[in-house]
Amino acid sequence: MHFSKKCSVFKVVLSALLIVALLQLIYLSFLSRFHGKQQRYKYSELFGGGSRRNAHQNEKNTKKEHLRYSLSTGGIFDGSGQYRVYKNLVKSDFSTNQKPGSNTLVLATHTTINNLHHLDSLLERWKNPLSIAIFAHGQDVKFATALVYALSIFCPHVQALVDFHLVCPSEETASFPEQDREHFSGLEDCAGVFAKLGSHRDRYKNYAIGSNISYPNNLLRNVARSGTGAAFVLVIDMDMVPSANLHQDFVDMLARRKVSTDEVFVLPAFEIRHTRKLPATKPELVQLYQVGEVRPFYEELCPRCQMPTNYSHWVNLHGPDQLDVAYTLNWVDPWEPFYIGARSVPLYDENFRQYGFNRISQACELHIAGYRFSVLSSAFVVHLGFKVHGEFHSRKDEENRRNRVLFRSFKEGLKTKYPSSPRRC
Repeated sequence: MHFSKKCSVFKVVLSALLIVALLQLIYLSFLSRFHGKQQRYKYSELFGGGSRRNAHQNEKNTKKEHLRYSLSTGGIFDGSGQYRVYKNLVKSDFSTNQKPGSNTLVLATHTTINNLHHLDSLLERWKNPLSIAIFAHGQDVKFATALVYALSIFCPHVQALVDFHLVCPSEETASFPEQDREHFSGLEDCAGVFAKLGSHRDRYKNYAIGSNISYPNNLLRNVARSGTGAAFVLVIDMDMVPSANLHQDFVDMLARRKVSTDEVFVLPAFEIRHTRKLPATKPELVQLYQVGEVRPFYEELCPRCQMPTNYSHWVNLHGPDQLDVAYTLNWVDPWEPFYIGARSVPLYDENFRQYGFNRISQACELHIAGYRFSVLSSAFVVHLGFKVHGEFHSRKDEENRRNRVLFRSFKEGLKTKYPSSPRRC
């Protein structure tokens, strides 16, 4: 009898455990189906038709239709016929709603999809209009199109300020990303979009995309520049950030002084060893500079390329807190300054691609055209990380040699373009 009772208790316990296990399986199955349904709904909301009708959904549909229209045009070919350009693939709220003449200064930059994750830190510092030209090829064209759209939907701070443009090889076309559920079904918020971008981080370097693919840096710079109606443009690389409050400080400076049509405003360029805390002000920068955490841009790779900025003079220069011109310089070879310039400043020569002479060629033309380079007293840009030997792609030297030959031809062309100029590069 005692044994029979034990056996009954065992059966009861076993039955209870089986029931619990069965309930867990049912619950997990329900969660899985619910999550799948939720993800399908989110994907439908992002890229599909969607059936809800409210203000937020209507706004999404408007953005969706703008993207569809931008893609349906097939883009336009660049001057060489080798690249296809989709301007204003996604327009910011600022660009959509701005009044003529209301935009004084925009930041323009360029990148591949693997460096687009820098956008978050760039916008954290630069809380003003931004124009980005993205280069993509192959599967990345589809990926870039979908991620840019997702940024505009899930990230209000991005949609508020950022205009996106897309450039791809001319034989490729961008299409609306309706069939990419396996890549984007997990997107739920802005953090998720940047996490997805982070998964492409450093997959390849900008100049090592493929054996037959050339990164058209100057075309991208021009696309980003011309994609804005701003009176002034600051063109920098995607992995750089400007000093804090630059936009407002520059606007205030324009209100105090008359700007000459032959003047650009140079921001001394630095690079920082660690990026945990980026300097926001000149005193913070100088403090890091003095202990070796910050140094002049390209100091190890090409010190002559930034030396004319006169860093020692700029660092030790003390003056009023308000932004102003500290000193004015004439261009000297091989200076490659980063600067704020008016819309009328000559565009970059799009024959230069890959590594070498792409920015110096434009600085050289400004010099020939009669421009002066006015160095700002307290504004600057900082590159994230030290530039060191050994981190470049294998064909860097070969590309540099090819572009050096092109630069010689470019300089000869400037003599014809500016026949009355007494200046030479």
